[in-house]
Amino acid sequence: MNRVLVAGGAGFLGSHLCDRLIREGNDVICLDNLFTGKKDNIRHLLDNPYFEFIRHDVTQSIFVECDQIYNLACPASPLQYQRDPIYTTKTSIYGAFNTLGLAKRTGARILQSSTSEVYGDPEISPQNESYRGRVNTMGPRACYDEGKRVAETIFFDYHRKHGVEIKVMRIFNTYGPRMDIGDGRVVSNFIVQALKGEDITIYGDGSQTRSFCYVDDLIEGMIRFMKSDKDFTGPVNIGNPSECTIKQLAETVIKLTNSSSKLIYCDLPQDDPLQRKPDITLAKSKLDWSPSVGLEEGLQKTISYFEGII
Repeated sequence: MNRVLVAGGAGFLGSHLCDRLIREGNDVICLDNLFTGKKDNIRHLLDNPYFEFIRHDVTQSIFVECDQIYNLACPASPLQYQRDPIYTTKTSIYGAFNTLGLAKRTGARILQSSTSEVYGDPEISPQNESYRGRVNTMGPRACYDEGKRVAETIFFDYHRKHGVEIKVMRIFNTYGPRMDIGDGRVVSNFIVQALKGEDITIYGDGSQTRSFCYVDDLIEGMIRFMKSDKDFTGPVNIGNPSECTIKQLAETVIKLTNSSSKLIYCDLPQDDPLQRKPDITLAKSKLDWSPSVGLEEGLQKTISYFEGII
């Protein structure tokens, strides 16, 4: 039995990771300050003797004993991370220092949840791990993009300087049950609007593309990466390479919800990337991982979740 710390464990991804770790027989410590995470996401685990919830801000020092650390602590949707951009940057940078300091002291292996946002508005597609990205350091998204880029730097410096066993995972768009109904992400926005019969809001002309990975596939990739050879540090892309336009996504949601919603178009936000598609060659070769849940199947599961809470 491993004692595993999940920072950000009450969030969308973190709570699914806690579920998986518990099912695999681990002793799990969920660390979250509930800035964007929710107790409802982990309520079903609170009576489990192998699960412990600690309300704590990752920007402060952490003192626990553990064998593995997953650092998922950071607001992740534009609406959430732009609400307090200075705090978002602090969470990425101070959170990296504090979780790495804990890993150094305990000898724990640590995984950093980085992001496809480190590629910014990319000039190449698909994006592979050697691409260094195109990010506007002064834009409204920079608090998240640059915070995650600096966190990667800190992780690799701790690996080189102190020998900490690190795993750096670049997460592409992920969706599924427990997404926050008001987090402003495109999948949850479209589903909620469709279920309510409201107009579906598309920013730009809808031709920009995204690649959507169902949460169970994402967690499988995360677990495999943590268990991989210690010399494989990453960074590694984990996401679904099946690309679709935002307009196609909206039309699919309308079809699956049998909604009467109409599409309306608004101005594209500043620095919103026009294309996002992962090259997962490295994940396939090193982790024997690729996504298995198709978009319509995953959307149907997500729609069922939102039907239960609306």
